[in-house]
Amino acid sequence: MKSAKKDTKGITVKKSDDFSEWYTQVIQKADLADYSSVSGCIVYKPGSYSLWEKIKEVTDKKFKQIGIQNAYFPLFIPESLLQKEAAHIAGFAPEVAWVTHAGNSKLKERLAVRPTSETIMYDSYSKWIRSHNDLPLRINQWNNVVRWEFKHPTPFLRGREFLWNEGHTCFATKEEAQQEREEIINIYDDVCKNLLAMPSLIGNKSEKEKFAGAVYTTSMEFIMPNGKAIQGPDFHFDGQNFSKAFDINFLDKEGKKDYVWQNTWAITTRMIGVLIALHGDDKGLVLPPSLAPIQVAIVPILFDKTKDQVLKEAQRIKQSLEKKHIKVHLDDRENYSPGWKFNEWEMKGIPLRIEIGPKDLEKKQVLLARRDTGEKQALKISSLTKELPSILEKIQTNLYNTAEKVLKNSIVEVDNLKEAKTQLKNKKILFAPWCGSVKCEEQFKTDTGAKSLNSPDKQPKLKPNQKCFICEEKATKWFYLGKSY
Repeated sequence: MKSAKKDTKGITVKKSDDFSEWYTQVIQKADLADYSSVSGCIVYKPGSYSLWEKIKEVTDKKFKQIGIQNAYFPLFIPESLLQKEAAHIAGFAPEVAWVTHAGNSKLKERLAVRPTSETIMYDSYSKWIRSHNDLPLRINQWNNVVRWEFKHPTPFLRGREFLWNEGHTCFATKEEAQQEREEIINIYDDVCKNLLAMPSLIGNKSEKEKFAGAVYTTSMEFIMPNGKAIQGPDFHFDGQNFSKAFDINFLDKEGKKDYVWQNTWAITTRMIGVLIALHGDDKGLVLPPSLAPIQVAIVPILFDKTKDQVLKEAQRIKQSLEKKHIKVHLDDRENYSPGWKFNEWEMKGIPLRIEIGPKDLEKKQVLLARRDTGEKQALKISSLTKELPSILEKIQTNLYNTAEKVLKNSIVEVDNLKEAKTQLKNKKILFAPWCGSVKCEEQFKTDTGAKSLNSPDKQPKLKPNQKCFICEEKATKWFYLGKSY
């Protein structure tokens, strides 16, 4: 075992005691990521990249089902294009990485390393769209972006380079554009709920927190175990802000010139970090079966005299489960003990483990171990193909229900600033009547370090003359607020 040069130690801190250290240990010991020599940029190892591939595969299929096509645009964006939409560049200016030289020659114009693709894509859109017959234009690209943030980088959750999709769509009318909001948010919500087993708070961002250049932003907010919120997939209704800046116009059915109505939307590799944080426990990573690249790990208990029989049966079990479209890995390594393998598969979050040894063969059974609950049960080999799909579904459901309970228990309704400050210290997310003003929010952030998250579509009724919980001006909406990444 020494020759393998693997860290056999498990997680050395409790998630509830030191979340930051726990998270750092999980991503390394579960073999998800490695730090690179570029600050803030990580190596996505196969363990994490396979998760992203599945998220991408499922999401992309749903996009194509509603008529969205994929394309690819350049990584480099001329500074003159980036400056065309003032509010947009103002929002990204501090985070832009610039290319100034090619070899030893200085470039005539600086090139931004893609922080987002509105400007480079819309330069093309202005050439492609001439008539209402060219609409709607619904294009998506899967790519990487660079945002040179100066905050403390955290692998997956906040990095200087990350992977995502960015959809950029154009419509002839405002109504058509806004109808896409429900389509896209429903896709993201379905992926998060049914693939990642993660519920969220869905609603519109405040004026201060919306995407730079958008009319409004709809976000999905997830609540981390440390009481902080983190933004997940989002949808931005851009109105005609970009189309006027980039002259993306068309002739409508009456032959009149008009500007297109636009949306942008994205899901990122940040979701891997949220997944680790929400489902992981003191033993390491916990993966939902729908997402896991390996759903079942078979660990044979090997002795010299019975090794061949046990391996033969383990292989037969593997093949029978694969016929049921269950993703199975047979761990037949002989230079590690069964106990070491159990710990490794637990660390990596594999939903189900099957243990089989000579005594199990005699009884024609295996021992099943669930990763989510730690529950173990003996099961007849003849029942495996029938029972395992149901057990995997139960694990998926249990992970979602547990995450939903955490979300609900994290939210506290408040109506005054004193109570809000107390609940923030208790690591709670606030749900409060708020005036929505930028000045009020900025003062609240200065005083508490918290900010607005979003405002749900389904609003509780405000009382007559309901006051803002911060400044006591008239409240306009109920908002979620809290500390966030």
